[in-house]
Amino acid sequence: MALAPLFGVFLDPTAGDPREPFRLAKIADENGLDLLTIQDHPYQWRFYENWTLLTALAMATERIHVSPNVANLPLRLPAVLAKQAATLDVLTGGRVELGLGAGGFWQAIAAYGGPKRPPAEAYAAFEDALHILRGMWDNTGKSFTYQGKIYAVKGAKPGPAPAHRIPIWTGALGPKMLRLTGRMADGLFISMPYVPPEKLPQVNALIDEGAGAAGRLPEAIRRGYNLSGVIRPGEGSISLPGQPGVIEGTAGYWADQITLFYQKYHQDTFIFWGSGDVAQQIELFAREVVPAVKERVAARES
Repeated sequence: MALAPLFGVFLDPTAGDPREPFRLAKIADENGLDLLTIQDHPYQWRFYENWTLLTALAMATERIHVSPNVANLPLRLPAVLAKQAATLDVLTGGRVELGLGAGGFWQAIAAYGGPKRPPAEAYAAFEDALHILRGMWDNTGKSFTYQGKIYAVKGAKPGPAPAHRIPIWTGALGPKMLRLTGRMADGLFISMPYVPPEKLPQVNALIDEGAGAAGRLPEAIRRGYNLSGVIRPGEGSISLPGQPGVIEGTAGYWADQITLFYQKYHQDTFIFWGSGDVAQQIELFAREVVPAVKERVAARES
């Protein structure tokens, strides 16, 4: 049985008016969106630091869950990241989810003192991190030890315990990472410009393969799709010419596309990255697109 669709927003961490992220987060929170996510590029001088911004916005909101989309593992020690996430989860009453990525902009990562990892090493580090994150959260008050190929934890004393079981989302693209997602993670974040709809069946098959090999139910693993574009005023399902991987059209057209992604391609979590008047775009997404998708899904499943 398909998981019920979730809807979120992808906030731009570009430094500027410090009040703006709070205004946008409040709009997303008050309009019932499920997830607030922020990209993590610590080496990008134009961006606020992800975890600091995420924490501030989490404490300024009431119900929306928060997550990096996705955390940059090479510059974030996994045992410490586990403690950061657990702490914020406690402070927010269980509203933290953790998106995690293996890294990619290696020159920039190295410039900040991080490692420059070849693919095999990046994969090994990522698998180690998944073991360490879950191990730290599951062993509060005990001694935790893990020896991996890249990371090791030697008699750590984890704590505090998270307020709930924190879901781990991966930012994965390659076959090995997608199988690992199915084997160990709770969800996947991918972006439409990098993974167009026609490639989703292949992505899903690899996740399902990994889940099956680990004895897990493939349908329990969430499939998150980052969708960039513009919602235009107007009635009906009207599409407008746009760039590849970018959706432009009316709220009705957005609802049709997302419903298609949900029912045909088995995506279940939709993260909106609007442009232009972002506050207005978030409101249109939450007030017009999301209810329309829910109506379409309910009608076709009844």
